[in-house]
Amino acid sequence: MADGETIRLDRFLWFARLAKTRTDAQAIAEKGTLRLDGRRIERSAAAVRIGSIIVFPLHGKVRALRVEALPKRRGPPAEAAQLYTALEIHVPKPVDDGDSGA
Repeated sequence: MADGETIRLDRFLWFARLAKTRTDAQAIAEKGTLRLDGRRIERSAAAVRIGSIIVFPLHGKVRALRVEALPKRRGPPAEAAQLYTALEIHVPKPVDDGDSGA
């Protein structure tokens, strides 16, 4: 796809096999817990482009990924996995870890 092209968020989630159905993808997008490039998203039609960062809860874990390519179809899992790179989420250490130092 050419530079500047976009795809709807729900379609990306479905094509990338992050959601089982397009309806599930729409529900993920409209729940209000998804972040796209740091902005809270509440609509499934939000535009996703190459380089976008998507963060959302899925199956009890928070997923963070960077979009590497825009899909043309919902292909096999191996093809879908090439559409994004999973990013690590660093959980900060608690300030008081129980070691008082005394």
